[in-house]
Formats: sequence, C-alpha cells, structure tokens
Amino acid sequence: MSSYTGRFAPSPSGPLHAGSLVAALASYLDARAHHGRWLLRIEDVDTPRTVAGADRFIMQQLSCLGLHWDGEVMWQSQRHAVYQAALEQLQGAGYLYGCACTRREIALANAGGRATRAVTGLDTPGSDDERPYPGTCREGLPGGRSARAWRLRVPAGIERFDDRWAGPQQQDVALAVGDFVLRRADGLWAYQLAVVVDDAAQGVTDIVRGADLLGSTARQRVLARLLGQTPPRVMHVPLVLDRRTGLKLSKQNHAPALDLHDPIAALSDAWQALGFDPIALPGTPALRAGASTAMQTLIRAFLAEATARWAARFVPAR
Repeated sequence: MSSYTGRFAPSPSGPLHAGSLVAALASYLDARAHHGRWLLRIEDVDTPRTVAGADRFIMQQLSCLGLHWDGEVMWQSQRHAVYQAALEQLQGAGYLYGCACTRREIALANAGGRATRAVTGLDTPGSDDERPYPGTCREGLPGGRSARAWRLRVPAGIERFDDRWAGPQQQDVALAVGDFVLRRADGLWAYQLAVVVDDAAQGVTDIVRGADLLGSTARQRVLARLLGQTPPRVMHVPLVLDRRTGLKLSKQNHAPALDLHDPIAALSDAWQALGFDPIALPGTPALRAGASTAMQTLIRAFLAEATARWAARFVPAR
C-alpha cells in the first residue's frame, strides 16, 4: 500500500448517472494504479438537495460495478462540529468576516455583467452564474445591516498549480472570485469549506474528479493553506455531455440513472469516455448470460485490465 489516498465524493441528490460514473471510475483506477486507498465520502452537506435513500443506492451501484471502497464511509452531515472549528480557526486568524449582501446586490454591484476571469486552462472558474464578490462588507457591515453569510478574506496573489489532465493552471482568486462564502445565508456549510476540511481529515493526497470542478481548485488550495494544510494533487477528467442539449450530464439536468443490467457495458462506456480504446474480454456474451458470480469475475477482469492501462498512461515508472 502506497501513501496515495484518493476519494470519490458524490452528492446524494439522486442515483449515479453516466457522467458521475466517469468520475468514479477515473478516481478508482488512479487509486488502484498507484496501489493506494480509494475512499467514499457522501457530500450531503447541502441538505435541501439530498434525496432520502440516495446515498445507500449510490453505494449499491458502486458495489454492483465492482468499485469497492476502502475503510468506512464519511457523511458530511455528521461533521458540523468539525466545520465550525475550522470556521473559528479562520476567524481567529483574521480571515473571516460577516457579509450582509444578497445575490441581487452582488449582481447589481457587478453591473449585471460577467467579470473577466483571471484563469488559464478551462474558461470557467466556477458556475456559469457566479460573479466575483465586490468586497462590499470586507471592511465592515453597512449601517443597520447584519451578517447573513460568512466569507473568507482572500489574500492577493495568483494561485498556480498543475492539473494532471489539463496541464498548468493559474487563477487570481481575489480578482476572479473574490472573498467566497464559507457559511451560507441559510446557515448551511458551503461546499468549498466542507470539501477542504474533509480532504485533510481523510488524508487525501490526490483528487480525481470532473472538469466542471477545475474552477474551484484554486480557491480550495488557498483555503487549505490558510488552514495549515497541504493541498492535494488534482486531475480533472472530461465531462460527459448530453448529445441532445450539449449540456453536461447531471442530476440537475435530469440525467437518467445508470442501467446496471449490464455492468460491463456501463463500465466500457465510461472507460471510452475517458479516451481509452475498448477492452475486449474473451467469452463476454456467455458470461453476461450466466450467474452473478460469473459477471463479477468478468468485472474484475475488466477493472484489472483498465487499471494496468491507466497505470501505463498516468503513473510514472519508478
């Protein structure tokens, strides 16, 4: 077992779909190719979006696909005290302040337009509707207003890092994002805080996830260092797009759940979406028509071959 620790961290807002399987498979293969651990974390910190039972269903889907995780599962909804401690640490160091601004006020402050993004690599550092925070409350709350959310006081400077898939990246977080929220106006913990705190707690050394999260990486690295952590290495793999709309497959866009009547077909589609040639296994039709134990044998053979090919491409020879 190496020092490598990876993780898959789905949101339980619905079952896994073809896009989420690509991220799961890539993170699994990278961990196994490095002879490391692959952890599972349920990111249910956004409780209004959580669907009852979705976490257990996701775990069943992963098991059906032969993607077995190491150790115990972590649920973010059980970690409020840990996030509060991190918030208090930042507050004590002078990196936290209260914000009274509404989304509408922030949009008006940005003149209704989208600010220029100081990013190389992918075009978007965050969600499409994200606007940089203009710093309205940075030096104190306006008269008669009270704090709705809590923001990180982002230090000046350009954050540079290498993405193992996309290559060199850089972002001026203060300019492109501004002081970002760590605790939301509705009292919920922001994704950015929870993911950084949890990656450190689980000893994650490598993050492999979808390219839509590449834009969050610079701010997460800044936050990690302010909390005294070493940021993990990152790899952001291509997204699966809806052929009809051109949008990424996601639960918000009503992507259908994986059809696991043929697990090998689902794994093969995800594998080829990552840019690899198909894996041919002998006796496939007969095994698929046979008992479940035969199918598990076939899945193990597929994953073993995929791991070897992944290692040949992404794991440097010693």
